[in-house]
Parts: sequence; C-alpha cells; structure tokens
Amino acid sequence: MNSVQSYNEILHLIQQHRAVLFYCSTPSCGVCKSLKPKVIELVLIHFPHLPMYYIDIEALPEARGQLSVFSVPAVLVYFDGKELIREARNFGIMELGAKIERYYTMLQ
Repeated sequence: MNSVQSYNEILHLIQQHRAVLFYCSTPSCGVCKSLKPKVIELVLIHFPHLPMYYIDIEALPEARGQLSVFSVPAVLVYFDGKELIREARNFGIMELGAKIERYYTMLQ
C-alpha cells in the first residue's frame, strides 16, 4: 500500500482509476495498525484490481478536512470518481468486503 503525499495527489488518483481505496490513519493509532493488514489482505485476495493508498491524516491536514475524516481508521472507496463507501472507527472486514464487492463486480 503506497502512501500519498498531498491532497492533489489524492484527487489525481481518484480521476486516474475507475476504482480506488484510501486507508486513512495516524501513526499513533493502535487499532489502525492491527486493521491495516486485514484490509490489505481482503483487497489483495478478493479485489486484485483495486489500488490501495495510505493517507496519514496527521501529515495531511488538508486531506483530513477536504475528505471529512475526523475519526480513524477510515476506509474510503471511490468508484468512477465518486465516494461510494465510507467506513470509519468500528467496522468489520466482512462487511467492508461485501460493500466493495457490490460495486467492484460492476466494473468487470
């Protein structure tokens, strides 16, 4: 999972990909550190064509504000330039997978 360096890069990635996932977190978030590998595994196994990116919202306050991410961890998934999935704080991997699958299969 690559890290993004600016809010403009986020906008570019949303435009560049038909589907893209952003994992938003902070370096000090313990829950985020344990959940991140599970999200990566979910995407790699079930959604191999879904690019993933990490956003450190402490380092990118503009992204935090523009994306309205005020609790972590947060997963934002965009399809065709629109945010269609947002999960934050307490969410299950299986539920996230089911939501992604609903839109992901339409891309095929």
